Amino acid sequence: MSLLRVPRTALLFAAAMPAAALADDPPSHTAPDVIVSAEGERSLTVPTMEEARRRLDTTPGGVDLVDPETYKIGRAASVFDALGFATGVFVQPRFGADESRISIRGSGIQRTFHLRGIQFLQDGIPLNLADGSGDFQAIDPLAVSYIEVWRGANALVYGSTTLGGAINYVTPTGFVAAPLQARAAVGSFGFAHGQLSAGLVEGKSDFYGSVTELYQDGYRDHSRQNNGRGFFNYGYRVRDDIETRFYLSIVNSDSQLPGSISKRELEQDPRKANPVNVLLDQKRDFNLARVANKTVWLIDGESQLQVSTFYSWKDLYHPIFQVLDIESQDFGADIRYTNQSNLWGLGNLFLLGFSPVQGLADDNRFVNVNGKPGARTNEYRQTATNLNLYGEDQLMVLPRTWFVLGAQLVEARRKLEDRFITASGDESFDVTYRGFSPKVGARYDAMPGVQVFGNVSRSFEPPSFGELAGGPGITQVQPQTATTFEIGTRGNMPNVKWDLAIYRSHVYDELLGVNGPNGIFLGTTNVPNTIHQGVEAGLDLILAERFLLRQVYLYNDFRFDDNLVYGNNELPGIPRQYYRAELLYQTPSGYYVGPDITWSPEKYPVDMANTLFADPYFLIGFKAGFRTPSGWSWFVDARNLTNEKFAASTGVIADARGLDSRQFVPGDGRAFYVGLEWRM
Repeated sequence: MSLLRVPRTALLFAAAMPAAALADDPPSHTAPDVIVSAEGERSLTVPTMEEARRRLDTTPGGVDLVDPETYKIGRAASVFDALGFATGVFVQPRFGADESRISIRGSGIQRTFHLRGIQFLQDGIPLNLADGSGDFQAIDPLAVSYIEVWRGANALVYGSTTLGGAINYVTPTGFVAAPLQARAAVGSFGFAHGQLSAGLVEGKSDFYGSVTELYQDGYRDHSRQNNGRGFFNYGYRVRDDIETRFYLSIVNSDSQLPGSISKRELEQDPRKANPVNVLLDQKRDFNLARVANKTVWLIDGESQLQVSTFYSWKDLYHPIFQVLDIESQDFGADIRYTNQSNLWGLGNLFLLGFSPVQGLADDNRFVNVNGKPGARTNEYRQTATNLNLYGEDQLMVLPRTWFVLGAQLVEARRKLEDRFITASGDESFDVTYRGFSPKVGARYDAMPGVQVFGNVSRSFEPPSFGELAGGPGITQVQPQTATTFEIGTRGNMPNVKWDLAIYRSHVYDELLGVNGPNGIFLGTTNVPNTIHQGVEAGLDLILAERFLLRQVYLYNDFRFDDNLVYGNNELPGIPRQYYRAELLYQTPSGYYVGPDITWSPEKYPVDMANTLFADPYFLIGFKAGFRTPSGWSWFVDARNLTNEKFAASTGVIADARGLDSRQFVPGDGRAFYVGLEWRM
């Protein structure tokens, strides 16, 4: 959850302002402004943060906006740093940096590697591979203008109806970026992080570029990581009503994988790596290059056409239980039309989009000989194709009440050609999945700055190749679907801002993966019926004019529903309750200081039989620094000051029979980071 709405030039120092200035203009009772003016001092292709907030306020469901200024006061180097205070998002770094477990409403609850169940986007253009999997390293938290979080089927506006929804990283343009910016940070465990960025506007053109380098030895043995990333975009105003923008992303990521250890090993020496990971030199190294274009045409004062295209290439070298050597290419487009003209004399907003995407991957597998490829074991050619038609309409049925109706049609094809036939036979398959996901909702503007909302939606998630062919063998599974009921409220009043959603999802054929006792991923299965229900809450408070208290809370009740084997047991992998808070004292001149806590108050299961559990934990941190819109800023960021031994994440197994197992991923111990930034 971002800080209370203030002009961007005020950064996060809202607490120094009079209370009346803390609330932005309340949500409008008329149609949202989706058509922007054709002035030359702003971008048509990339909405400003204020425009994004107004659009989010039109959503009859759980959404959030993250301002990078709220996390640049600290380390700002990972997905956890960026999204740790986003309402409804559970994220924990698995090895201290970008590789994380991230989940919204229990999405990908047992995907203990990479990303599934949430659509990652950059400026509304997909970042995930065509099969739905994704890489956290494809985004840099420092090269972001703001982040939109669309929980569940509220992400229909981007053609996503997965259980988790979508997270859209919006990059700066030359219009909003500092002309020149440099940042450097160092810290515990050999951490070093640097960025150089620039923004420029010249006539009808604007440019933004960012180059970053991150290195760390890591808290644990065998956890060295190195990420080099470059993000660039160039916009050109063709006419007053047409703008096109080109994007280029280059990523080089090398990560050693220390793996999971047992609870006893964690308590004795959490810095220890799994000996199998060390023996096999397990790691995940890849190069990524991505180009994209986004063009916007303001057809008239009430309608807009947007066309986006992208192409990405990735080369992955991934020694794990085998050596995976995968080269993939993904390309696609998104065409969307928006109109906000009145309907029957009532305010109305209409959206229609079509998104075709295809991905091709050559998956080569070899025996892992101390991290080097030995004899070939498999050779697959994978093809993922998605055709996605989506639409949504919002109608103001009463002066302060909006009715929302939407739907999505999906055809997803997953084809695997087995090019290395072994004794197990030909593993080729060609499967097409089709899904229809309707959505109906309503939003009521109770008073200026206060909204109440509710919706009922259907989600549809075809399996990725991680589910179909990610383990030692092929597992044929069905798509995961769910029906979700959601009610909530959000508000922005003087001295207080809140976001609260309560949801219940009936999930059918949930895709659940299982590891073996040795930590090796065994494959995925469909579980007929599960329940995901919970509470997503965020609350920002101004106390005594100078103190800002930020809080997020998650209640996660995820369980089997009368399962023949596991009854109504809890689904393993994510804490039942999770709370984070930060209290900062801030001065008008830009200084800030204060503590933060992260609390998981209950043990939670690691196995489906609920016999092995991860322990509760309570972490204390501290921040101090000085931040200003231009010139020099600095920060000190201390984490886990009590040096608590805890499991940041876990593996998932079927039945531990109460016995300890190597399924625990230790979180970082006591750490200190300092940083310096200069902006022109």
